[in-house]
Amino acid sequence: MTISLYDLTVGTYEQTLGGVAGFLDRGLAHCQDQGVDPAELVATRLFEDMAPLSFQIASVWHHSIGAIEGAKTGLFGPPSMTMPADYPALQKVVADARAALAALKPEDVNALAGGDVTFAFGEFKLPFTTENFFLSFSLPNFYFHATTAYDILRSKGVPLGKRDFMGRPRLKG
Repeated sequence: MTISLYDLTVGTYEQTLGGVAGFLDRGLAHCQDQGVDPAELVATRLFEDMAPLSFQIASVWHHSIGAIEGAKTGLFGPPSMTMPADYPALQKVVADARAALAALKPEDVNALAGGDVTFAFGEFKLPFTTENFFLSFSLPNFYFHATTAYDILRSKGVPLGKRDFMGRPRLKG
């Protein structure tokens, strides 16, 4: 069986973004139940030298639909430091990423196979094939930031489990 670039990327991003949307909803419900200001979560970091929840969510967008756009142009860089300012903005970033991914056509994403993508940060450059860009750079970063967002919410007492992170699996049939 051959797996397409579309299935490896868009299908994977959609599944995990569904989980991210769900655990963000659970985070907001937790705040409402506990009388906690959701703005507290937006700025939460696991450790002082780590980026806050707002950056994690912006990076999930950046390493999903942003990565697809980068593969189209052949150039990808680090995420901007423009971060969602409040909890509804976090949820909107995820909803926007999901909507943009849902609008992609499999043939358009599959046509990116065999291309080149360069990650550029100033003078620093990493050349990739499109496939290796997704498999060894974009997807690991995507999972890292989604996991860190999940972990931030868990650290603040949001009752989440593994199924909340995983989203809806792509089952046979």
